[in-house]
Amino acid sequence: MGIDIGIAKKDREAIAKGLSRLLADSYTLYLKTHGFHWNITGSMFNSLHLMFETQYNELWLALDQIAERIRSLDLAAPASGAQFAKLSSIKEETGVPEWRDMVAQLVEGHETVARTAREVFQLADKASDQPTADLATQRMQAHEKTAWMLRSLLA
Repeated sequence: MGIDIGIAKKDREAIAKGLSRLLADSYTLYLKTHGFHWNITGSMFNSLHLMFETQYNELWLALDQIAERIRSLDLAAPASGAQFAKLSSIKEETGVPEWRDMVAQLVEGHETVARTAREVFQLADKASDQPTADLATQRMQAHEKTAWMLRSLLA
């Protein structure tokens, strides 16, 4: 059965492509944050261990919302490590940096996801796709706030 939600196919495809990048960036940031949670050491252990846990849990929930929005637009959501690696703007971390470098990488990651969400918002707004625009706004707000909190640790 075809889809007729009032958004042209080419617009749905463009929005889903942007959402796929947002999903990939979010998933890569989720993995990085979870890895840092597992591997944090030193005097900031307790504070950052708990902070990173809160952050990766929030990211985990967002992944489902983003993927389900892609599906609502009648396109397939990327769902493999290879697809995420190809789509993501965030560099993976394969080592275990010291806590300040962890925090700096997460600041950069959250700012990257906020920029990707802003691009998706613009696509959605142009196509009068209010549900995607709302999702993108929520993601921008979450990532900008988290980046600010993490930056504050480095001041």
